[in-house]
Amino acid sequence: MSAPVTLVTSPAGSGIPNSPDHSRLGSKQHSDGGWGLVPVQVRSARFSSFEIDDFEAVTGQELEWKHSPVAKLTPLTGGELDGSPLPIEASNAAGLRIEWIDRDDQRIGRAGKPEERASANAWSSFQKALAITITGEEPVEVVVNRTALGTAPRAAHTVIVAEHHSRGIVVLQGSGEALLSENVEIVLEEGAELTVVTVQEWDDDAIHLASHFAEIGRDARLRHVVVSLGGSVVRINPSTHLSSEGGDVELFGLYFADTGQHLEQQIFVNHDAPNTKSRVNYKGALQGVGAHTVWVGDVLIRPTAAGTDSYEQNRNLLLTDGARADSVPNLEIETGDIAGAGHASASGRFDDEQLFYLQARGISEDDARRLVVRGFLSEIVQKIGSPALEARLQEAIEAELLVDVASR
Repeated sequence: MSAPVTLVTSPAGSGIPNSPDHSRLGSKQHSDGGWGLVPVQVRSARFSSFEIDDFEAVTGQELEWKHSPVAKLTPLTGGELDGSPLPIEASNAAGLRIEWIDRDDQRIGRAGKPEERASANAWSSFQKALAITITGEEPVEVVVNRTALGTAPRAAHTVIVAEHHSRGIVVLQGSGEALLSENVEIVLEEGAELTVVTVQEWDDDAIHLASHFAEIGRDARLRHVVVSLGGSVVRINPSTHLSSEGGDVELFGLYFADTGQHLEQQIFVNHDAPNTKSRVNYKGALQGVGAHTVWVGDVLIRPTAAGTDSYEQNRNLLLTDGARADSVPNLEIETGDIAGAGHASASGRFDDEQLFYLQARGISEDDARRLVVRGFLSEIVQKIGSPALEARLQEAIEAELLVDVASR
């Protein structure tokens, strides 16, 4: 399918959100819909603020909310949130620190700023942030479990810092009940290598909204993996800023939507320094009436990002009738001096030839379908780098596939 590409030449300073031009118009928020303003056409012009009152109430007409079931999200986009620290279980090891820090800690706010109301509500509401600091050059892995958070609306804030030349894996796992809006800040200092994995295995009626902000230092490398399997509505939006030369980011995603489930991810890669590299690869499977997934991929290559090498893609496999996958890749290029940039998107059903090939060799139709889906999604699972987590997620995908067989 074709995908929109925006090639723009911007005047000096026009790529800065919250520009004076916006304030002269007399509006707090600049998006498509409302106030008779010209819609925002480029990702670099998106409004941002730490304050919830700077955002208008969510109606579903806004660019950032038009794919979402906003009626279900009202407690998180406009209601009062419990900002007390979440109950967590976290592993610990040499080469890392885990602590709760106050709102005025200098580590908070380094990686980004909310661009929508739910994120700003969570930012305004949290009392303490969970800080995870990777300090050693020897690889270290930390797992943070959040479970049984209850059904009351909650806010959370997590700060992950990989210090100079450190290496590690941070896994954020969610299960049980939840009505949660959160922000996750990720900072990689010079030469750091970090993998951040967020796994959503919530109960069927849980709702989880998250904005992840990443700041990538000089010659640092981030691998960010989103795995969404459980929950009624799950929306994980990673935003990465390649602000220093030699920064490298890989963004991977895996999702499996069942009947009535909404799984969404809006990705932003901001190339803002020379010789930076990004790769985005999200894959999803859908089954059942009302299963809905949303993937929006925005890549911005600024005039300061000569030598950029970027590619993003999204693939969706529709296993049954009644499922819907929205896939929107966008690319903005503000300089012609790049190594390469591209994007791709595809959504479709099973390949009949693959199924025929397997069945012709004595494999039943149900087993053949599971093999195809498992192979389709395993590419993402294998990028995680944690053998124990990879094995557990393969089992979880198999369980999803068994649900598909039982429902037919």
